[in-house]
Amino acid sequence: MYYNWQQKDWPEFKYDLTNVEDVLFAFAEKAGQVSGLVRGLPKDTQTETIINMMVSEAIKTSEIEGEYLSRKDVMSSIRNNLGFNKNIERVQDKKAEGAAELMIDVRDSYAEELSKEKLFSWHRMIMKGGRGLKVGDWRSHEEPMQVVSGPIGKEKIHYEAPPSSRVPEEMNHFIAWFNDTGPNGKNKIKKPAVRAAIAHLYFESIHPFEDGNGRIGRAIAEKALSQGVGRPILLSLSRTIAANRTVYYDALQAGQRSNEITPWMSYFVNMVLDSQVQTEEHIDFILKKTKFFDRFGAQLSERQHRVVRRMLEEGTEGFEGGMSTKKYISITHTSKATATRDLQDLVEKGIFIPSGGGRSTRYEINLG
Repeated sequence: MYYNWQQKDWPEFKYDLTNVEDVLFAFAEKAGQVSGLVRGLPKDTQTETIINMMVSEAIKTSEIEGEYLSRKDVMSSIRNNLGFNKNIERVQDKKAEGAAELMIDVRDSYAEELSKEKLFSWHRMIMKGGRGLKVGDWRSHEEPMQVVSGPIGKEKIHYEAPPSSRVPEEMNHFIAWFNDTGPNGKNKIKKPAVRAAIAHLYFESIHPFEDGNGRIGRAIAEKALSQGVGRPILLSLSRTIAANRTVYYDALQAGQRSNEITPWMSYFVNMVLDSQVQTEEHIDFILKKTKFFDRFGAQLSERQHRVVRRMLEEGTEGFEGGMSTKKYISITHTSKATATRDLQDLVEKGIFIPSGGGRSTRYEINLG
């Protein structure tokens, strides 16, 4: 079987947008709506929204690659880097620190042209805390770069990238293509989602690093979207991909079999629209959370405040399984009797909504 890079027309990608024109229009419309919503938020809420989206993207982009980062460490790193922590919070997890740095740099440098140096810098960020790998440079090993699954001895090869000897030249072509198709390029691709779709597939097909290609490939897609809309775009591609990871890998694998990429284009632009819709829902959640604390904040004890904030940290996905007496005790380190009184008080005030009964009682926050 021949992969895309082994075919004569590589990398002359061909596609038909007929079936996704409505989706592309909807994305452009939704991106404008989300930008307007953010601009209309109070300054503090604006900042909280942006930070929360960066935290979500950092966690999910690493999770897709099998790395599970501490939300607290990622949040602390981002706030440290943005100067929002009066006292710098120590972050022990270097991987969380690197993931946070990447999120900030992708936003800060979105308008810049792509370069080899920028990609190497991003790679050093996400490889913080890693050992035994070539960092901040193209891969150079002689053995094939393969995407595989399954136990040792029974591996299934999903894709084999170009040999390492071809990577420098391939990446020179990719970087030139990316800049040439940007807003100021002579071959500008006007639809941001179309350019992002090609950029992601193109980069992933070269697979230029020993590790971290997925995370950098998603950062490149975000950069393309941001350049296309003329501002740092607010969305979490990785959260949307992670929700249907198998569909993503299947679409990517199919896209790497041919340079006619209409099916990949259809998958990607629909996924980007879904991500933008989820962002709008997240902003709505942030607004509800702000109004919630305006209304009930003064009625909460220190223990109750801690529990409610812990639940709301999970965002629109919610606190898994709801709150229970056992979880309340674990978070507040209080007695069962006190936990029971606190929970009942929250129900009576209309803050918590109970379900089930007895030991199986669970509580959800009433955000209205």
